[in-house]
Amino acid sequence: MEPETPPARTVVVGIGNALRGDDAAGLEVLRRLAREPLPDGVQLRECSGEPASLLAAWSGAEVLVLVDAAESGDPPGTVRRYDVSVGGLPAERLRHSTHALGPAEAIELSRALGTLPSRATVFTVEGETYGHGEDLSEKVAAGIAEATRQILAEFKAVQ
Repeated sequence: MEPETPPARTVVVGIGNALRGDDAAGLEVLRRLAREPLPDGVQLRECSGEPASLLAAWSGAEVLVLVDAAESGDPPGTVRRYDVSVGGLPAERLRHSTHALGPAEAIELSRALGTLPSRATVFTVEGETYGHGEDLSEKVAAGIAEATRQILAEFKAVQ
């Protein structure tokens, strides 16, 4: 009898600032995922988006799911999925990040260092308001629910 293969170590990284309105989208997706039954081996990690902390957050992972707010010009609440295992985040879709240097740069640095997980996906939720002390906007809350649903569906598809 062959030993059972352990589940892939999956890290879901939620990026954001809880004090800046819709910038908290990635953090809120993590909170919702934490209330759901997740496959074995899934770890949830919050991150501010600073590149060195992002690299540390997914160090040693086999699968990466990264979730962040975006300002790309899409309608607020729009969810986008990018497979960054095979290529970078498209600059024309993410003209502005809520972080000076952040996820796109961290992904490319990790790829250059050979530390990017073999399966890496980025989900973005288009934001609307980023003011200090603001709550999540209604449209972004709907996008957060959709991003959470899509991530859970991907977990079920690979089980």
